[in-house]
Formats: sequence, C-alpha cells, structure tokens
Amino acid sequence: MIKATFYKKGDILKGFEISGHSGYGEEGNDIICASVSSAAYMAVNTVTDVIGEYGEAEVDEGYLRFTCESEKPEVQAILKGLAFHVNALADDYSEYIICKQTTV
Repeated sequence: MIKATFYKKGDILKGFEISGHSGYGEEGNDIICASVSSAAYMAVNTVTDVIGEYGEAEVDEGYLRFTCESEKPEVQAILKGLAFHVNALADDYSEYIICKQTTV
C-alpha cells in the first residue's frame, strides 16, 4: 500500500512523504505506483529545477520525502496540485493508497 502524508503549517504546504508500493500490478507495470511516483518527482523537480527554490529530498526504493520552506504561490500551487492528484487517486483506489495531511 502507498502511504502519502502532506505536511502543512497553517495554510502552507511544507512538503510530503510518500512510501510503499500499491500492489495493484506487477513491479514495472503498476499504473498506480507509476502515477504517484511520476507526479511526485515532477513536483520536486519543478520546485527545485524550474522555479529554483531550495528543497530537501530523501529518496530510497519506494520512498520519497520532500520538504520546502518556500511560501511562493507557484510552489504552493505545485504542492497543492500534487496533494489534489494523490487524494483523487486515493479516492479511486482506496485499497491501494492512503493519503492524509498532518500539521507541522
């Protein structure tokens, strides 16, 4: 199961942690894992490499944690978009994804 946690301070998203594998399909052919992974990496790369904001990422097999202190509207839009995307997937595939928010 994929577990996604989004870190929030007030109305500001400060990052996220995504871990696990959905188990929906065979490794390398799992569309749920691919959807979540692709969106998460795109969010991190857009914040750091396109917008140029500093963020800290920790990556391992089946694990991605990203934190960013930026309150820029474009960074917030990207993080909120990722949270929206993962929540929508969790609504559609609740047996494979858990998504929550926590206050930091």
